[in-house]
Amino acid sequence: MTLEEKVYQMCALRLGDGDEIFKSSGVYSIDYIRQQMKSHGTGHISCPTTDMDAAKGVKTVNEIQKVAVEETRLGIPTLINDEALHGVKGFGATTYPQSIALSCTWDLPLMKKITDAIGKEAYSRGIRQALSPVLDLARDPRHGRMEETYGEDPYLASRFAVEFIKNVQQNGVICTPKHFAANFVPSNGLDAANVSLSERELREIHLVPYKAAVTEAHAKSLMAAYNAIDGVPCHANKWLLTDILRKEWGFTGYTVSDWSGVVHTMGMHKIAESKGEAAVICAKAGLDVDLPRYKAYVELVDEVKKGNIDQSVIDESVKRILRVKFEMGLFEHPYIEDTTQATKLCNAPEFRALAKKAAEESIVLLKNKNNVLPIAATAKSIAVIGPNANVAQLGGYSSAGVPSVSPVDGIKNIFGSTATIRYAKGCTLTGTDKTGFDEAVNIAKQSDITVLVMGGQYSVTGGESQDRIDLNLMGVQEELIKTISSLGKPVIVVLDDSRPVTMLNWIDKVDAVLQMFPAGEEGGNALAEILAGKVNPSGKTTVTIPRHTGQIPLTQITRPYGREGSVAEYPETKVNGIVSKDRYYCLYPFGFGLSYTTFQYGGIKFAKDKFSIDEKIELSVNITNTGSRDGDEIVQLYFTNLHTKHITQAPRQLRAFQRVSIPAGGTQTVTFTLNSSDLSYLDENLKPKVDAGDFEIFVGGNSVDGVTNKFTLVSKK
Repeated sequence: MTLEEKVYQMCALRLGDGDEIFKSSGVYSIDYIRQQMKSHGTGHISCPTTDMDAAKGVKTVNEIQKVAVEETRLGIPTLINDEALHGVKGFGATTYPQSIALSCTWDLPLMKKITDAIGKEAYSRGIRQALSPVLDLARDPRHGRMEETYGEDPYLASRFAVEFIKNVQQNGVICTPKHFAANFVPSNGLDAANVSLSERELREIHLVPYKAAVTEAHAKSLMAAYNAIDGVPCHANKWLLTDILRKEWGFTGYTVSDWSGVVHTMGMHKIAESKGEAAVICAKAGLDVDLPRYKAYVELVDEVKKGNIDQSVIDESVKRILRVKFEMGLFEHPYIEDTTQATKLCNAPEFRALAKKAAEESIVLLKNKNNVLPIAATAKSIAVIGPNANVAQLGGYSSAGVPSVSPVDGIKNIFGSTATIRYAKGCTLTGTDKTGFDEAVNIAKQSDITVLVMGGQYSVTGGESQDRIDLNLMGVQEELIKTISSLGKPVIVVLDDSRPVTMLNWIDKVDAVLQMFPAGEEGGNALAEILAGKVNPSGKTTVTIPRHTGQIPLTQITRPYGREGSVAEYPETKVNGIVSKDRYYCLYPFGFGLSYTTFQYGGIKFAKDKFSIDEKIELSVNITNTGSRDGDEIVQLYFTNLHTKHITQAPRQLRAFQRVSIPAGGTQTVTFTLNSSDLSYLDENLKPKVDAGDFEIFVGGNSVDGVTNKFTLVSKK
């Protein structure tokens, strides 16, 4: 390979989404592509078919690959990438609930089916690299992109990450988990700001999902983050990209920039004076590919000739890229061979059914005073009010052109034959105009029950570059809730939003609250079936919901406070029967979610009282459905090291969970098996260590309400 051919394997050609070569007719100029590729090829092409229907996308991909394979000197196929965060980002493709909603299902078998479907749909369109999943953690809900995460807990996120990557990659599509690392947790909640965290905090919290992605799921690629860690931009961070990722974890794939991330080290971080210098710094650190277009890494040809970077650095990156292309079968199968498959799979009925199932399981019932839900069959009229009532929330990185169902449409679909459905917007999301209140009040007065669909929307109150300073509902939404609640009729609030909100100003005035994170194309139908009782709600929160914005960050994994504190400003609160009076108290804890039935946990039984450090720890617990209807319970297991050696630990850490279906009146025995490594922590030298001693196991339906028992871990004999 010539130096130019090598360097261009590290570069990407950008097509689509308004780029200058994307004609108004929506047809690419193959002559332009040929001109760009003929002398050197191109390693990657960014999102060329995002806005095309399946058939046009297939035709375009095959035309592009024909140029790469048949009209360049070496005939190296190009890797076509696109987003697939919760479904392929291609026109008309299936759109599943957003990542934060998927995590609220706690359903790994369902996640396996969904991600296998995503892999199949991506492959059928010629997309061979999915720029997904997002493995940042939702540690600060002010951050606009928390909807893209699998919640706040590193263990839970790691389990969803492994399912996503394994099942997409088994279909011949490379996964690129992102954004490496700690991109969503700056101290002020701002996207891509500098993060000042200890190495211990990084390793114990933020690197956990990425390590699982590499060592368990064998991700073939990985994307660097925009932020800096302790002043070192992640794109130029040799410790992250080489020492940790390759030398310590054994990563053999290739790394890519977040879009224009290499140039940002010059223009934003100011650590380089030119594109060429930025390219040299990042390539030496271990960054292999510059996405999304020819910007910085094209300068590496001249930088090698100037002696600013050794060609051996280029060679290593190119070896990694070509190795993955071979491993994924791209050389053997560069073309889409079955050109009809993409159209057949585009939002196929079986995929849409998966989307609906996921939406049903993702919705969380937070409050249900006097069992106002499900809505009684005697209700003959329902008012549906709110700025999100007539909007189908899909979330960021969603496909366009997919048929989707709004809450009011779903309610009409389910209740329309038995009840009168009246709709009014009431107010906007962020404005102060209250002229719509009169119409909302009027229809609420005429109706037996009101469903208020409030919250936020992607690109308006949340999403990329939409960080917030507080978590109250915006605009006059809270005033609308209070106004409708004052009528004395039952009121259900649906929070259709990409992040949790604070509720103290109004929660005591309403009868029920449902949290619906962006629920995908079938979200409206799923919501309506829960309201009607056709589906028993089973979702559980994967973020802690605070009482006040000022409590943030407020997460389940929090190291203990170092002294006694006044509780005068922390009034007593009661969460699902548990009374708490401390500075950490929240509105709803991690793992919380109600059902239309109730579950009772029996005592935890261990196989024995003492286990050797090299033994598996086996335990079981009986769970009884004490209500009158069948239901699913998400059984969560947390552990506590009762006497940590020198290093403080969070009082409860999630280490296992199971989703179980229990018929009314039935009892199910749930068993767990832990390895001693599941109880490890990082010692003074940041090495994993398991101490002999006493441990407490907590099993419950959320992180505060459950049963406990203790066992002892003893040293090897």
